[in-house]
Amino acid sequence: MLRSLGQEQVAVGDEDVRVTALRTAVSRLRRQLALLPTDFPDRVFAEDELADLAAMTDHGVPEVPRLHRSLLLIVGAIGSVSALSRGLADVRHAVELFGEPTRP
Repeated sequence: MLRSLGQEQVAVGDEDVRVTALRTAVSRLRRQLALLPTDFPDRVFAEDELADLAAMTDHGVPEVPRLHRSLLLIVGAIGSVSALSRGLADVRHAVELFGEPTRP
C-alpha cells in the first residue's frame, strides 16, 4: 500500500511499520482462530503457519518470498472458513505491504 502511493517505508522507533501491521494482523487472526469452536481438517496447519509468521515479525523485516509462501498455506488451510475471512484479509493486506517476491 505504501509502495503504491509512492511513499517510503516508515519506521516507528526502531521498527518498520509493515512489521507492526503484520504482527497485529497475525495476532488478531490467531485469536479469532483460537476462539472458533468449529474444528476443520487443516486447522493445525493454519495455527502452525500463523505461529511461524508471528515469529518472523520478532526478527526484523521478514523475507518476502517466505511471507507469500506462508500466506498461501494459511489461505489454503482456512480460506473457506467464512468466520475468519476478515482476519485473513487483514493478514493478506499486511503481507502485500512488503511487495511482491522477486522472480529468479
